[in-house]
Amino acid sequence: MAEDEEADEVGDEGDRSSVEGGRSLDEGERSVVAAVIVKDGAYLVCRRPLHKRHGGLWEFPGGKVEEGESLLDAARRELSEELDLSAVNESGQVFSVKDPASGFMINFVEIEVEGEPTLLEHIECAWLPPSQLSRLDLAPSDRKFVEYISSPSF
Repeated sequence: MAEDEEADEVGDEGDRSSVEGGRSLDEGERSVVAAVIVKDGAYLVCRRPLHKRHGGLWEFPGGKVEEGESLLDAARRELSEELDLSAVNESGQVFSVKDPASGFMINFVEIEVEGEPTLLEHIECAWLPPSQLSRLDLAPSDRKFVEYISSPSF
C-alpha cells in the first residue's frame, strides 16, 4: 500500500450506512476489514506471509469484504480462516483509510473474539500495547491506524 495514503477518520457519528457495512465507496473501490482486537490493553497484530503483498510486514488481521457481507460477517470469516478465532461482536468502526494503489478502503473495526489465535496463515502474531506497535515494521495502512490510536486525540 502506498505511503501517501489519505486517512479518513470515522468517529461515532461517521457514515456507517454505506456499501458493504463500511463508509461510502467510490466506484472501483473494494472494502477491507481490519480487526482491532484488544485484550488487557494489548492489540493483536500479525505478520503477513512472505509470499503475499506486504509480505513480512505486521498488520491487524482481516481481509476483503465479500459482496453482501457486513464488516462483522467478513471479520468472522477472515478470523476463522486465518487465526481460528470466533468473532462474536463488532463495537464499531474506529478508523478508515483509502489505499490509492490498490483501490481498497481499509476499515479498522473493533471486534470481540473468543478463543486464542492459532497461526493458520500468518507467520507470527503478538499482543502488544499501543506504545510498542509503532516499533513494528507495519503495512502502510496499519501504520496510519497506529499513528491515529497513538495521537493525543484518540
